[in-house]
Amino acid sequence: MLDMITVESVSKSYGRGQTAVDDVSFTAATGRVTGFLGPNGAGKSTTMRIIVGLTPPTSGTATVDGRRFTDLPNPGLEVGVLLDASAQHAGRSGHEILTVAQRTMGLPRTRVKEMLDLVSLTSHEADRRVRDYSLGMRQRLGIATALLGDPQVLILDEPANGLDPAGIRWMRDLLRGFADSGGTVLLSSHLLHEIEVIADDLVVIGNGRIVAQGTKASLLAAAGTVVRARDAAALAQAMERAGLAITAHPDGSVHTDAAPDQVGEVALAAHLVLTELRAADGAGLEEMFLELTADTQREGAAA
Repeated sequence: MLDMITVESVSKSYGRGQTAVDDVSFTAATGRVTGFLGPNGAGKSTTMRIIVGLTPPTSGTATVDGRRFTDLPNPGLEVGVLLDASAQHAGRSGHEILTVAQRTMGLPRTRVKEMLDLVSLTSHEADRRVRDYSLGMRQRLGIATALLGDPQVLILDEPANGLDPAGIRWMRDLLRGFADSGGTVLLSSHLLHEIEVIADDLVVIGNGRIVAQGTKASLLAAAGTVVRARDAAALAQAMERAGLAITAHPDGSVHTDAAPDQVGEVALAAHLVLTELRAADGAGLEEMFLELTADTQREGAAA
C-alpha cells in the first residue's frame, strides 16, 4: 500500500503554552478509508488544517503524495477538501460556487452539472443562495466541490453533519466506492457507527496526542474482554487476585485486557457463575473509543 498522506511529528502550540497538537504522526494509505477519531477539542480539526496548509505547524511536516499541500500547483486536481460546510459564501448560489471552483481549476463547464447530479442537488436547489441551504445541502455542495477536480485524495472533517439517515448511507457508499477505486480518504467524524462501518484504518487522538492507531480489525481485537457474573463483586475480587487489571462499570460488567479464556479460567477456579463472557470487539467501536479517550472526555476531565 502507498501512503498518500503522511503526518510526521506534527505539533501546534499557541500563546500561553496552549498545545493543540502534540507530536502527532500517522499515515493514510491508498485504496483505504482512514477514520480520524477523538473527542471535541482533541486536535482533529487542527491536524487536518495543518495537512491542507491552512494552519502552519509549530514543528513537524505533513505531506500529500510526498509534497506539502501548499506546493501543489493545482491542489484541487489532487486533493479534495471539506473542512467546514458552513464556510461557503452565503450570498452565492450553489451553482455559482461550483462554477468559480471549476474556472479556478481550469475544468470543463460540464463538470459542474456532473457534480450536482452526483450529490443529488437539483437545478432548482443549485440556483438558490447558500444562505437558504440546510446544513445537509451545504454538506452535499461541499462534497461536490471536493470531488470537482477528480482528485485521488479526500480530506473530510465531519462530512455527515446535517445529513439524514439516507444521506449518511449515500455518503458512506460514495466514500467506500472512492477508496475501492484506488482513492485515499481521511475522514473525521463523531458518528462512530458510520466510521465503524466504512473505515479500514483508525487513528484515535486524545488531548492532542495519538492514543491508538492501526487497522480497524486489529484495534477492535485488542480491546480486551467484557465479563459479567451473578456476583459482580466476587468476580472483580477474583480477577484482581489473579493479577488481571480490570475496570468495573456501573452496569455490572467488568472490562479487562485479558483474553476471554483466561477470564473464564479465573471464574471457574473461583466457582463463579458467569452470565456473559465475550471479546470486547463485540461492543464495537464506541466502547473502544471511550476506553482509549477516557482521560480526555469532558465529563471525565471534570471528575
